Amino acid sequence: MAFWDGLWPRREAQFESGNAATNSIVLSKRHATVSLTRQGALTGNLRVNLSWRMRTSDIEGRSRQSGRLLRPFKLFQPDVVQAHTQGVVNVDLDLGCMYELKDGTKGVVQPLGNLIGDLNGPPYIRLSGDDRFGAPSGETVYVNLDQREQIKRLLFFVYIYDQTPAFDRTHAKVTLYPGNGPRIEIELDERAPQARSCAVFTVENVKDELIVRREVKFVYGFQSELDRLYGWGMQWGRGYKSRA
Repeated sequence: MAFWDGLWPRREAQFESGNAATNSIVLSKRHATVSLTRQGALTGNLRVNLSWRMRTSDIEGRSRQSGRLLRPFKLFQPDVVQAHTQGVVNVDLDLGCMYELKDGTKGVVQPLGNLIGDLNGPPYIRLSGDDRFGAPSGETVYVNLDQREQIKRLLFFVYIYDQTPAFDRTHAKVTLYPGNGPRIEIELDERAPQARSCAVFTVENVKDELIVRREVKFVYGFQSELDRLYGWGMQWGRGYKSRA
């Protein structure tokens, strides 16, 4: 990256759809869809990973950024690392997936209720682990694309389990790793301080073509509100996790 790119962040917008250097496709509002079929990514397992890290209040961040724009050489001065403050909260982000199969079967795979799914049988989706602390590995859901003909549509979502809403205090990203082709990245970068859930992306089987569409729609409720928003029509009840 050139020096002036740091001064003018908008210049990076031309790379929103991804580039060969990073071997990734970034879905944004402007470039919201990608076809797994056209990418040749229709076999093996689609790995969907949620990762996040906490961030402090960005009040000082804004002032530092504006100051650096006025004084460009401040870009080379390292930030002061501070200990935890009130700007940091504990948060447990979870990754889930609502599914609808071609035979009409509907359900959800998620940590809540220990609904981990099955990769080799219906729904051909499985959750691997539950990260409660924002570890680098995050949480991962696998989709068996060898059974793609059985899948009608999927909705991947992220929710905050039993904690204060804090989407505005996390850097969260969902990354899709197809069996073939570049990875697909979706940043949860919109501020929604009161939201508890976020519909991240959908996968739809449209005339035998698998289309991934970025959603990033925050809601103030939980899975039942996402269900109503996308017309799944399932019944929901209170769920709990086992003790860590």
